[in-house]
Amino acid sequence: MVSALGNPFRNVKLHWRRLLNRRVVELDGIKVSTDAAGLPRSVRSALFKETYEVHERRLVRRIVRPGDRVLEIGAGIGVVASLAARLCGPGNLVSYEANSKLEPIIRGNFALNGVEPRLVMRAVNLDGRPVTFNRDDNIVSSSLAKRDSSAEAIEVGADAFDDIVRTHRPDIVIMDVEGIETDLLSQGNLDGVAHIVVEIHPQVTGQAAIDAMIGRLEALGFEIAEKAHKTLHLVRETRALLT
Repeated sequence: MVSALGNPFRNVKLHWRRLLNRRVVELDGIKVSTDAAGLPRSVRSALFKETYEVHERRLVRRIVRPGDRVLEIGAGIGVVASLAARLCGPGNLVSYEANSKLEPIIRGNFALNGVEPRLVMRAVNLDGRPVTFNRDDNIVSSSLAKRDSSAEAIEVGADAFDDIVRTHRPDIVIMDVEGIETDLLSQGNLDGVAHIVVEIHPQVTGQAAIDAMIGRLEALGFEIAEKAHKTLHLVRETRALLT
């Protein structure tokens, strides 16, 4: 079986869809707009090639079941949230995104798929105080962590991770926060969480911080079930995994 990233036809799909100026593509049955204003060329290309968030999408398909309570931190353009919301059902998913410029894109993709997860346009940190968010023209590089001198530094409101977990009671946490994952998962409350899907960013955090994060999670009973490129799936055996 050829993986999505190794599919030899992905560049054919890219050029063909670009030539046709396709405005919507489907990834795992989820409709995604490729015509949204402000969508970077790199993201649009990944959508055309069907490689956008490919590891996260595969893990979400495998893990999320009807009735699961899901917390996503870092919604991006709403692809993973749309997929997870369809799988877990209405009222079970909360999705956070700090970049206000993405809100119309996210809501547009939710509408395309007929899903209405709770979208919170705020950052997530440990203390709930407002934070400086570095908003880059390339949305995949926007982060609480300072990565590029050209990024626009803006102040955004934040909710405390522990408060969110206590209120929402997630079974599954999905996290892509461009380097802040080591703070949240090294110190945050994970009571009741059975699965974590997290993209790590060693180029931002350093490997030592990632190792410390994993050590803390292992001490809480989590094990690494899979590593796909920079995406980790950690599981705590509170229920049987799908095979």
